[in-house]
This record gives sequence, structure tokens and C-alpha cells, in this order.
Amino acid sequence: MFLMKDIIREGHPNLTKISKPLKLPISKSAKQLGLNLLKFCVISQNSELNINYDLRPGVGLSAVQVNVLKRIFAIHLTDLDGTILSMIVANPKITYRSKEMIYLNGGEGCLSVDRETKGLTPRHKEIRFEAYIYNPKLDKFLFKSMTLKDYPAIVFQHEYDHLNGILYVSKLYDSLPDAKPLLEEKTLKL
Repeated sequence: MFLMKDIIREGHPNLTKISKPLKLPISKSAKQLGLNLLKFCVISQNSELNINYDLRPGVGLSAVQVNVLKRIFAIHLTDLDGTILSMIVANPKITYRSKEMIYLNGGEGCLSVDRETKGLTPRHKEIRFEAYIYNPKLDKFLFKSMTLKDYPAIVFQHEYDHLNGILYVSKLYDSLPDAKPLLEEKTLKL
């Protein structure tokens, strides 16, 4: 299992490098990497366990954040309607981005950024992507196309940026007049 000591921080040169695609079929070691990324996200959101392991809560974690330059990340979040989205994503490619832009009210956060940041990060309200998604019932990755919107789309784009060597701190703005907040009164964090 990954711990906070395994996560590289802002300033590490690999956080600005483009990650390489996984070879197909996806290897057992790449699958295990994905499972470990997902395990971190799940455990870090459990208030008892994250204290025991001294973890910061996170809804997503990419391989580059544990110093592996491969195009794979995990997401584990509860959407605004209470739906849980939990997946391991390999070799993703965004195929559609809506023109409508949104942002998280309080700004984004990142396990690789240890400082307070001010500003808003613009994200597309809806995206469509193709990727190999891990199916735990079949114990293998399957090629899929999916559409995400709102909070899941924001989280996906944040992790996708990591694979392309982009940290959200390079996309901070004081205001975004052409974008809408995800929620008017509630603040969510990544």
C-alpha cells in the first residue's frame, strides 16, 4: 500500500513529464499498481484508517505521483447525488470536452502539493473519454468509452493532467467569469 512518503511533491521533475502508455495487454504489475493507487484513495477517505496510516484524504491518485511515469490512475469518489464512482483508468484519451466550463468553489487540492493555494482551476463540465478500465469481476482491463460530468469530470481531468505533466497550480486564476461554480454554497475538495 502507498503511504504519504511514497507520493512525490511539487518541485519533483517527474511531475512535469509526460507519462508513457502501458503496453497491451496490461501486465500483472501494472494491474497491481492500479489496485494500490485505488487502495490509497479508498483508505485515505476512511477517517479512522487515514489517521492510523497518516494519510491525507484523496479522491484520485495517478502513477506519476508515486514516481511511476505510466498512464494509469485511480479515482474513488462520491458524486453529488451519492453515487460512488470507483475505477482504475489506464491509457485514457479524452475524445470530447464541453464548451461549458466549471470549477470547484474553494479551488482544487492535490496530494503532491503541500501548500495552501488560492485561485480557481477551469474544467470542462462534461468530458467523454476512451480508456482501459479495470473490471474487478473479470479481473482484467476492458476498453470502454465513458462520459463524465460535474464533479467526476473535474476529478478525471485533474488526474489526466498529471499524466501530461501538468499540476493544477499552473492553471490557477483569480476569477473565471466564463465558468460556473460546481455548487453555489458547498465547497468540495479533490
